Amino acid sequence: MPKRTYVCGFDAAMAVMGGKWKGLTLFALGEGPLRFGQLRRAVPGISERILTLQLREMEASGLVHREVHDQVPPKVEYSLTEFGHSLNAALAPLGAWGEEHIDRIEALS
Repeated sequence: MPKRTYVCGFDAAMAVMGGKWKGLTLFALGEGPLRFGQLRRAVPGISERILTLQLREMEASGLVHREVHDQVPPKVEYSLTEFGHSLNAALAPLGAWGEEHIDRIEALS
């Protein structure tokens, strides 16, 4: 499979974080490490299956770190990597824009 090339930086960024759930998951993890159940509660509406898939993709992309603690019962925590924090910082102005215009956006839907 040939390596993908991107048209611009926005294209590259969307390839890494594309979709509704990744942005919301990144935002939730911006507050600090969370276990799977905590993360699922922090992202209302996401199914267990989709959260698992999104976390695997974000881990493969280098956005999220998965740490398994050696204990019984097993404890797994997810946290942002430096790469993930940098993407969250880039998304912050977009979130602020959404907050500023949320009433107008809701009125359109």
